[in-house]
Amino acid sequence: MAKLLIVDDEQIEREGLEAILSRAYPELMIEQARNGNEAVRLAAEFQPNLILMDIKMPGMSGLEAIEQISQKHPSMKFVMVTAFDTFDYARQAIKLGVKDYLLKPSKASEIVATVGKVLAETEEERKVMARSEFQQNAMQQALTLVETDVVTQLLFDHVHEVHLDMLVEMLDIRSTNEKFVMSVLLPAGSGSQYSAIKEKVRMTKSGWVGALYGRQLPIIVFREPEKSYRSQAISLAQEILSLRQTESEAGWFIGIGQVCGSLDQIRQSYQEALIATMDSTLPVKYRFYSDVPILKDGFNPQLAKQGEKKLFDHIRLGQWEDVRYYALDLIQVYENGGADLLQIQQRVLELMWVISRVMSEVGVETDTPLYSFQAQDCRQLRSETSHLLDRMKASYAEHYGELEADAMQQIKVYISEHSNEDISLDALGQKVGLSPIYISKMFKEKLGINYIDFLTECRIDKAKKLLADPEKSIKEITFEVGYHEPNYFSKVFKKNTALSPKDYRKSLFGKKGLAATKS
Repeated sequence: MAKLLIVDDEQIEREGLEAILSRAYPELMIEQARNGNEAVRLAAEFQPNLILMDIKMPGMSGLEAIEQISQKHPSMKFVMVTAFDTFDYARQAIKLGVKDYLLKPSKASEIVATVGKVLAETEEERKVMARSEFQQNAMQQALTLVETDVVTQLLFDHVHEVHLDMLVEMLDIRSTNEKFVMSVLLPAGSGSQYSAIKEKVRMTKSGWVGALYGRQLPIIVFREPEKSYRSQAISLAQEILSLRQTESEAGWFIGIGQVCGSLDQIRQSYQEALIATMDSTLPVKYRFYSDVPILKDGFNPQLAKQGEKKLFDHIRLGQWEDVRYYALDLIQVYENGGADLLQIQQRVLELMWVISRVMSEVGVETDTPLYSFQAQDCRQLRSETSHLLDRMKASYAEHYGELEADAMQQIKVYISEHSNEDISLDALGQKVGLSPIYISKMFKEKLGINYIDFLTECRIDKAKKLLADPEKSIKEITFEVGYHEPNYFSKVFKKNTALSPKDYRKSLFGKKGLAATKS
């Protein structure tokens, strides 16, 4: 409901204006002020949309009152009411943002028309602000989904460069040349802590939080130049660990990967972070990859052999013979290096833990791998390790053997039909019973692209059809196809078609047709 404040030192003028405007606008809430000082007070209390301000009043003049009110309430509008039709008054009023003026005396029709015009302008601005607020809220919700998907894509796949450049800007992260990954290991059934951790990281404006996979939560952290890498990582780790109900609460642990120079290398840092979580029984509940113990002669037992990066991909892709080869070869390396048998079994067990955690990323839950006895020699250890791997392989096969054969087709149809919505990998996973990472893997294997690229293709195809309608503006099309920012839409469109939306429309209609279209 609109509010109007009438300011005049003459009561008959105030009441006359109120009577005229009450008849014309029955829903209008009206208050009166006798002078400038009272107007300043009522402006704060009543919060009017429009103030009819008499200029010549004893004490504080109308222009002085407008100046004071405008400083504290810049959105309020004013119509000047005066018996002095002089250039000087008008000039001062314009400087103060006065919308219009009424001369005393004025016809009732002039008063109604002037006030009605300003109230209509106020209502339109309110609608624009409401739309803008709605769009901002929608944008924020979209970015929350986008953030988790971008982390998933960066760590397990790849992101289209246009998306990545824009997202770095849109997610309000101070992008730096150095990044690293933290892998947060949570107690079983602690998904409720996800939002709290996300808020902690968001408050620092230094990182992107991925989706929760089983018990693991990956975070890409952007280096803060004013802090050392270790101090920044420890500070954030302590912030996250402060969310524990008690310091002794079991299950929490944070692995911290090494710094890398680009987002292209971020997968290596993630894998290092994952390796650093292998021994979660340490008293300090975080560990840097660089602090993982080193065996004699500089040999690192924690997957330090060349090819550790491939191991993670072998697990995710279900290439179990390659996983088996890696594990058994690791035993051989330890044996050749003269390591103690107990040490070898412990290190290989830690490898089994890593494999089970990587499996949980793709939605395959398996029992915690444990050796049922202490091996008497490396031959026996190889046999028992093969047995553990066979159990994991069976869990993997059982999980994906139960999936619908047409899961990929279901996903494609769903994306095509809902491309204008904010679709996340998590949402897709819930639709077809697959993990986000497995969906990403299927896209790469079956279509040769990732799901963001497929979603983009659907949106661009729809945008091309809409651009053929000369009555639709590019801004309208932006929101209709699922984007929340016209500049971002234009960049993505041009990346995919080599033409901006405006130029594409021009190619459809020609120069004459373009002149008649909206842009």
